Amino acid sequence: MQSDQNDAGKDGPCRKWATRATADVIVASITFLVGAAMMLDSYRIGAGWAEGNLQPGYFPFRVGVIISAVSLAILLVSLLGRRRDTRLFVRRDEIKRVMAVLAPTLIYIFAVGIVGLYVASALFVAAFMRLGGKYGWMKTAAVSVGTSVTLFVLFEIVFLVPLPKGPLEAMLGY
Repeated sequence: MQSDQNDAGKDGPCRKWATRATADVIVASITFLVGAAMMLDSYRIGAGWAEGNLQPGYFPFRVGVIISAVSLAILLVSLLGRRRDTRLFVRRDEIKRVMAVLAPTLIYIFAVGIVGLYVASALFVAAFMRLGGKYGWMKTAAVSVGTSVTLFVLFEIVFLVPLPKGPLEAMLGY
């Protein structure tokens, strides 16, 4: 097993990108915000009792409180703890590989709302095949369009489950 400090890549000694303490602070901050958003939305729809029954946001509100409280505790320990964990969490080259998948996935999620699930999926599969897999245009087009058409037939026609559609499906009458 290699030491975190002495881990060397092909380009020489590793360069620290983030320590475990930094990762704890980032993740705790994000999960705190998720918990806070849960509490706000649950409060908006009702997080208490109404006419002898629980309101719809009763349990989600409490889950949001738990998530935020635990996240705040982790954040405080990470920031104020006597012994900060300075071991390597991730190297720059590793985070670049993660971002190479995360960034297109986030773009895909937003594209679904604009062009619909089927077109966004075809573009997503095509991008990964072409850029990541270095496949030729014909194979990329066949697989990406074929996948989306198969999903469309399966969900929209066979199972009658409507999924988010965009302008192309509207032009085709769906």
